[in-house]
Amino acid sequence: MRRCSCDYRYLLLVAVPFIYIQMRLFATQSEYADRLNDAIEAENQCTRQTRLLIDQISSQQGRLLSLEEEKKRQDLECSQLRALVQDLQRKGVEKLVGDVQAPVAAVVVMACNRADYLDRTIKSILTYQSPVASKYPLFISQDGPDPKVKSTALSYDHLTYMQHLDYEPVHTERPGEMIAYYKIARHYKWALDQLFYKHEFSRVIILEDDMEIAPDFFDFFEAGASLMDRDKSIMAISSWNDNGQKQFVHDPYVLYRSDFFPGLGWMLTRSTWDELSPKWPKAYWDDWLRLQENHKGRQFIRPEVCRTYNFGEHGSSMGQFFKKYLEPIKLNDVQVDWKSMDLSYLEEDKYVEHFADLVKKATPIQETNAFLKASNIKGDVRILYRDQQNFEQIASQFGIFEEWKDGVPRAAYKGVVVFRKKKKKKKKKKRSFVKFQVSFYIILSQIQTQNIFG
Repeated sequence: MRRCSCDYRYLLLVAVPFIYIQMRLFATQSEYADRLNDAIEAENQCTRQTRLLIDQISSQQGRLLSLEEEKKRQDLECSQLRALVQDLQRKGVEKLVGDVQAPVAAVVVMACNRADYLDRTIKSILTYQSPVASKYPLFISQDGPDPKVKSTALSYDHLTYMQHLDYEPVHTERPGEMIAYYKIARHYKWALDQLFYKHEFSRVIILEDDMEIAPDFFDFFEAGASLMDRDKSIMAISSWNDNGQKQFVHDPYVLYRSDFFPGLGWMLTRSTWDELSPKWPKAYWDDWLRLQENHKGRQFIRPEVCRTYNFGEHGSSMGQFFKKYLEPIKLNDVQVDWKSMDLSYLEEDKYVEHFADLVKKATPIQETNAFLKASNIKGDVRILYRDQQNFEQIASQFGIFEEWKDGVPRAAYKGVVVFRKKKKKKKKKKRSFVKFQVSFYIILSQIQTQNIFG
């Protein structure tokens, strides 16, 4: 009996752990089964999300392909529109130029943001350009997006509009410099490249949006074009005289050679531009042209009486010199028949002799009290000066430009500056004396040039 009881206890001791282990195994299997079900559900959810993302990506790819196709279509349309605009511009130029007569020069007005000034300039040009439009096709080149300037230019039918849009930042070379002068230089290069290389003109006349022109403006430049063709020592023809104020000019038929670039209405050739364009400056292009290293001894033709008038009191130069030098300018009002004029005296080999005669005939005086002495001498007067400082002192007495650039006074030829002076004389008439004005030359001549002119 005792043995049976021991066996029973032994079996019980073995059975209890076994049952416990089985129960733990069952619980563990159930837990793993639940986890597996959760994992399977999570995997299914990830699969669904992945498929959703794949569908979304496929949709986006479809939209991208659609957008790329739309971009290609728009690029094609833009290309076609550009071609159409270029074709219309070309046809417009051909219409202006005509089928038979080759142009003398393209005329370009450089504009920016002064719509009222531009309108006045265009009206002045068209007054005299319309009868000779085939010889002088007119262009307006606008720098920047000013809508009023663009609208003003496009309101005229008899011209071609160009627009220069330059968003590249400007970096001045010296502190305090005006950005405007850098933008102007960029605009000039772009416009002249367009006219010489795209439109293939052989000559271009450059005006600005604050100018009026004289009645004989175009005939003057046509005569100048023939002169430039014959004499390659002429770098440009200018319609401007820096000392062209009313009190200093008299004869609308007289032209001069000058070592100083006048600008303000000037013409150059493509061959000259081929040389200048690759090295065009970042700013101050007009003073750059006045450097010996750029004009290389070539000279400029200028009139005694200006063929352009600059009314631009407000602009990049902030009205500098306007009241004293620009506002009093005399704009020629005589219709000169330039075709009948013999301008061969302006050719380099003849002009030295021609100009020397003018200088030699003048009565020489010293610079001391030059103004008073000149007023009391009959006929032309030659005033000798020693250097730049001495020249400026004499020039200030008469009121002409005192400025020099690279060793050359404004309007000078071989150091000689010529201008007119008016003085009153008395003339007997019917037992009374009346005053009338005579005009004679004041010649400021550098002493070291006397070996040239005597």
